[in-house]
Amino acid sequence: MPDTLRRILPALLLALSGGAMAQQLGEPICGNPFQNHYGPYDYRMTSAEQRAIVERVHFTPTVENLLGGNTSMGPGGDLSYTLDVYPNHHRALMAMMKLALREKRARPSESSRTIECWFDRGERYAADDPMVKIIHGLYLIGTRQPAQARTKLDEARALAPADANALYNLGLAYFDLKEYERALESAHGAYARGFPLPGLRDKLQRAGQWRPAVETTGVN
Repeated sequence: MPDTLRRILPALLLALSGGAMAQQLGEPICGNPFQNHYGPYDYRMTSAEQRAIVERVHFTPTVENLLGGNTSMGPGGDLSYTLDVYPNHHRALMAMMKLALREKRARPSESSRTIECWFDRGERYAADDPMVKIIHGLYLIGTRQPAQARTKLDEARALAPADANALYNLGLAYFDLKEYERALESAHGAYARGFPLPGLRDKLQRAGQWRPAVETTGVN
């Protein structure tokens, strides 16, 4: 073995062990994200009492609005604790996304992971949860990655053909991408299922893109 290669090989192997080599072994690039002292749990499947064990300490309105931490960890630390227990906690994930965008940092202050790893963790833990993908799409829009955002939103769309809340948020995201036909289709789907907020319809109206849904009847 040449002397040069002998000298650099240990460092090369060390670098590979945390990146490409780990991927070859089938390990996620963000490490094993599901080893936690409490949980993790699917947020959608837990009771209000179970959620309160974490939320009353680590996900207070002060934390959610990024006004400060409820503990000595700061908002990024409290959000990390919440997401460690509930990888698909929609509001906590949204708050972490906002913190990353506000700070323009891949790893928000006091966060134990990068924002992409929080998304990776949430999507792998709750692969059937469209809202995690929608929030990821919103982050990609906010960081000016429209092609990646569209891909992520299309994945969410495939999971949420009948979820009014997901359809509404999809519509908002598609509107930000100026994909008005998809935004309109999502709006019609959400409102047909009783979604109460008029914001998406108002956005489409102001942009001159709103049309009432066409009622169809069966043909004998």
